Amino acid sequence: MTRKIIIGSRGSELALWQANHVLRKVQKLGLTAEIKIIKTQGDQIQDLSFDKLEGKGFFTKEIEEALLKKEIDLAVHSHKDLPTTSPEGLQIAAVSEREDSAELIIIRKESFDKTQKFSFKTNAIIGTSSARRKSQLFAFRGDIKIEDLRGNVPTRIQKLRDKKYDAIMLAAAGVERLRIDLSEFKVVRLDPKEFIPAPAQGVLALQIREEDHELFQYINKLNFEKVEDIIGVERKVLNLFDGGCQLPLGVYCIKEDNKFKVWASKSDSWNTMPKRIYKESFTNDGLAQKIVEALNSIKPCSVLITRDLNEDSFFKKTLEGNKYTVTGISFIETKEVKYNSVPECDWIFFASSNAVDFFFAQNPELKSKIKFGVIGKSTEQALKQHNKNAAFVGSINDTKIVGKKFAKTVGAEKVLFPQAKGGLRTIQQQFEDQTKLTDLVVYETGKKESTTIPTAEIVVFTSPSNVDSFFTKAKISDKQQVVAIGKSTEKKLKEYNVENCILPQSFDEVGLVEAVFGV
Repeated sequence: MTRKIIIGSRGSELALWQANHVLRKVQKLGLTAEIKIIKTQGDQIQDLSFDKLEGKGFFTKEIEEALLKKEIDLAVHSHKDLPTTSPEGLQIAAVSEREDSAELIIIRKESFDKTQKFSFKTNAIIGTSSARRKSQLFAFRGDIKIEDLRGNVPTRIQKLRDKKYDAIMLAAAGVERLRIDLSEFKVVRLDPKEFIPAPAQGVLALQIREEDHELFQYINKLNFEKVEDIIGVERKVLNLFDGGCQLPLGVYCIKEDNKFKVWASKSDSWNTMPKRIYKESFTNDGLAQKIVEALNSIKPCSVLITRDLNEDSFFKKTLEGNKYTVTGISFIETKEVKYNSVPECDWIFFASSNAVDFFFAQNPELKSKIKFGVIGKSTEQALKQHNKNAAFVGSINDTKIVGKKFAKTVGAEKVLFPQAKGGLRTIQQQFEDQTKLTDLVVYETGKKESTTIPTAEIVVFTSPSNVDSFFTKAKISDKQQVVAIGKSTEKKLKEYNVENCILPQSFDEVGLVEAVFGV
């Protein structure tokens, strides 16, 4: 190709990084190219939050118009900013590799509190203009105040530096691309399976005219087909909801173990509780439609969970915010078991929040180099309440798989397991060398004799011991749906002839909420 290729881009520092990144790739293909800066509506209007801007494509429309007018030949977009349908005459010729799709919370050090969810202080002021981020933030942290935040990435960070906020939220990909020094702040990366990003977050879209067949042959060589497959699911969900980037919708898809795994969160508005769904499939064909149908068909009902819940419980707030009736009752009592000292170890692993609390209640003397492992995010948060960080966090509801991964992480090091008296030892059983393991009983459980059991359409069991206690007082009817927090609890339920349990994707309250919504 002899003609020079004109690349259209917004003028922000991040947009120009993206355009130059593509420019270098285009030049490696043997093409001559240069960048042309185009101002968009989103760049020109800085005093309104995204949900107050009219229409869609307010970061892309002017660039697409320049492409149609042949003022440019190739447009480089953040894929999440693009409407899900290209204007007539345009097409996406390639999508880039996916950078980190997660969100970052950037926190002023004086506002940092790692004992709190997401590690910012109580009643913090958080900066974001994204309706999706707002709705999910409020679900996890109802105490906070959210104020709009606009501008390019460096401008937003400067506003944090100027103490206009306690923390701000940014896409990890943008921060990483610009290699911004954030050492003056505390930075927390959010798990995209928990705090769900925008569809196609972290991916670039390379757009050309449909008639430009010669250029397509070059640009399509830059396409990442595996990325195209997974963001195709994410963007199809957005398309089916007829939404743009101002919609309070998060969708995150990965391909793992030959399965497409998708997490979705959708709110009616930025200040309402989101609905959440997890789906998996061996094919992406029709998967987006199933997710949308699942979100649209959620019907409130009564839920009983075998756990005492406080008012800040994500499980309680999210379900009640979507008109479910939620009752939380633990059918077991826990009691501290005294221990004399902490045996020598390199790691301490906790399989429950109770184990964390009862272990630290006795003020153990610990060596500074001890590392901590936990079974899931709820246990990780319990550990943070004691000012400790987990070096290993289980991320799936299968205790055996968590145990195998933890055993591989530990290697030949010594591990201490604070646990309940008569604990199942499922994690320990995954170690080939048992001589490096020590069990330490720190609490014991017993049945609550006087507890009455309310009726509910869905019953969520959170431990095998709660199953045993429940069935001394009640039975499960054919009309009730049952959720089991993990495979150990599912196995215990089968002993009582409960066969059709729903298993959440993760051990925490987020996973349990997704399971209830999925009933």
